[in-house]
Amino acid sequence: MSWDNIDIYLVFDMFMLLLIGMGPKIALVPFIDLTKELEPDMQRKVAQRMVKTGVTTAIILAVLGWFLMRLLHFSAGAANIAGGIVLLLLALHMLVSPGRDDHQSKASGRDAMQMALYPLAVPYMLNPAGIAALVIASTEINSLLNGILLLGLVLLVGGLDWLVFTNMNKLAKFLDPSRLAVTEAVFGVLLAALAVQLVLDGLHDLGIVSILTPH
Repeated sequence: MSWDNIDIYLVFDMFMLLLIGMGPKIALVPFIDLTKELEPDMQRKVAQRMVKTGVTTAIILAVLGWFLMRLLHFSAGAANIAGGIVLLLLALHMLVSPGRDDHQSKASGRDAMQMALYPLAVPYMLNPAGIAALVIASTEINSLLNGILLLGLVLLVGGLDWLVFTNMNKLAKFLDPSRLAVTEAVFGVLLAALAVQLVLDGLHDLGIVSILTPH
């Protein structure tokens, strides 16, 4: 993605990438499972810490992603491939295992505020697709306006996360578990497709494969 010419399509594409990469959908079921035994006040505190941690990490990646790439000597293609592989594992887990027993085992005996950091903030809320997108976008910022736009989109998606997760005790009554399981499976397929695309884009950036763009 190039930031040379900002237009509505570019803004929309980046917004959709961030909505997938740090929006509420992937973290929704794990958050419900890990916090369902908590009192509403504690659940809200966990949500606040989760969102603050995820958004703060996203901002750091948006600002310093270019520096991290140069410091650790990896390319945008490598970031895409790594993000795609990890995202594929996450998507497969959503498909082959609902994860509820796994979530409950993770919650057993653990401090709720620590779970807000891991696994809720990362890798569920800020997932591998979001991390790869932010790191790569950071390297393509060439003006103050571009940087402000990227940070604005991060904060916009973070605001959506805040509204959803801090009001989960009110929203939970409208969330049917069976429907959530179906949507999680469907979204797992879509994430798997996105993961494969990230890997292909990375291989293309590295000159290993050639991708034909349909007209």
